[in-house]
Amino acid sequence: METVNLIVAGVGGQGSVLGAHIIADAAVRAGLNARVGDTYGAAQRGGKVASHVRIGPDVESPLVPEKGAVAVLGLELLEGLRNVVKYLKAGGIAVISTYEFPPIDASLADLQYPKREEVEEVVRAIASKAFFLDLIQMAKEAGNVRTANVVGIGTLYGLGVLPFDLEYLEEAIKENVPRGTEEVNLRALRIGMEAVR
Repeated sequence: METVNLIVAGVGGQGSVLGAHIIADAAVRAGLNARVGDTYGAAQRGGKVASHVRIGPDVESPLVPEKGAVAVLGLELLEGLRNVVKYLKAGGIAVISTYEFPPIDASLADLQYPKREEVEEVVRAIASKAFFLDLIQMAKEAGNVRTANVVGIGTLYGLGVLPFDLEYLEEAIKENVPRGTEEVNLRALRIGMEAVR
């Protein structure tokens, strides 16, 4: 198989790191090689976070090369944009939350937050498929707003990006999410899958 490179990006506290580790765990359960590398901004909570996931036979570096990702999952609008521009290969897939939570570095530098229409225009120029979804609202529908990361994972699975069977993903979710939230997270996964079908 070819290496599958993914980015899960957001703001600290949104669960992008956990989401990346769930994907990698599912890959390993399916008998694949996987690596995860996390990059952080100025602060963990409220700072920008990008988690790199690489799945394939000869994965050595945990970091996705620039323009090397087949998909970017953005849990926050600006961070989705930043990572699409830097990492998404031409013709890749982008799933971007419409949720806006300016990361600390943007707030400190007093940068103007881009309009959603501008973000969509740039992302659609790079991606072959671009989905702008209210992952927060979808997570609320699942029963817990903190499951937006798993909703996003569900969209990646529903789009055929993840190279393993659903059972491995469900096992990885049950093993990695906080105890007592397994069922709500599995609902979030299904909602994400259905949103892109």
